[in-house]
Amino acid sequence: MSDIAVPANSPARTVSGIDALHHALRDYAQRWPSEAAVVDLFGGLLDEGGEADPFMRERLAGHFTASCWLVDRSGCRVLLTHHRKLDRWLQLGGHADGDRDLARVALREAEEESGLADLSVESAIFDLDRHWIPERGEVPGHWHYDVRYVVHSNGNGAYVVSEESHALAWREIAAIADEASADASMQRMAGKWLARETGK
Repeated sequence: MSDIAVPANSPARTVSGIDALHHALRDYAQRWPSEAAVVDLFGGLLDEGGEADPFMRERLAGHFTASCWLVDRSGCRVLLTHHRKLDRWLQLGGHADGDRDLARVALREAEEESGLADLSVESAIFDLDRHWIPERGEVPGHWHYDVRYVVHSNGNGAYVVSEESHALAWREIAAIADEASADASMQRMAGKWLARETGK
């Protein structure tokens, strides 16, 4: 399931909503049992009652975001952004802004932030990461519950830098896995990808 790419216009992409995300989280927990505590955090946010929508950025106690592990046709490189606000090299992604289909959000962010066409997104969750976003201007510090998906670049990889980024760059995934100074979640995703590719 995790290695099947689903085009944006596929009927499979029309399945959305909270039940679909619950199912995806259960599937992720089965594939990564050591991350059960993280899955519980995400499921807890999904089940939380009240008027505040966890898919909206206005919920400052924490909200869902989606990002992408955007790999080239060789499967050896990932496209990273030198994030303008956070000033770090990270995967592309952003806020759900009410969209409950987080795979669709990840694909949309990949397209908007890279300018790449001919992209496809996998249906299964690739990685989960809850991280703290520091206070910025009038927006207080808050948690991002980031759901990551693999997005494939099926074209030539000629990107366009958007206003969200200082720069974009294709990076060798093996180098990220071995880079001591790399973001911990970036290293984890690199390790997952390399293990998956080796096991094929």
